[in-house]
Amino acid sequence: MTVQLNHTIVAAYDKNTSARFLADILGLEVSPQYGPFIPVEIPNGVTLDYMDATGDITPQHYAFLVSEDDFDAIFARVRQAGLTYWADPYHRRTGEINHNDGGRGTYFDDPNGHNLEILTRPYGSGG
Repeated sequence: MTVQLNHTIVAAYDKNTSARFLADILGLEVSPQYGPFIPVEIPNGVTLDYMDATGDITPQHYAFLVSEDDFDAIFARVRQAGLTYWADPYHRRTGEINHNDGGRGTYFDDPNGHNLEILTRPYGSGG
């Protein structure tokens, strides 16, 4: 059986600003609008389709597995943007990164309160 995540819809107060935020932080491109969506394609082919929301947005978690070099570049952009970052998903260890499974990881919020994560080793991979 072949099952792959193709895309997911990300609720945003301003889809253009939110898509640009993610693309800029991760070093990606914003794709042209498609229907009501502003897509950001991740290199593995999954697309995050930003869509304007009305009312409250329930924060979601989006984790991005990156190389060590990409972690350095992305983390530098997080810090350059003055974003608060945490070593844990509960936002208790402010200004830290984690070293889970022998890699590195950190969490930060997007403009809508979504909890974004970059990590260099998948959970449970050892290390």
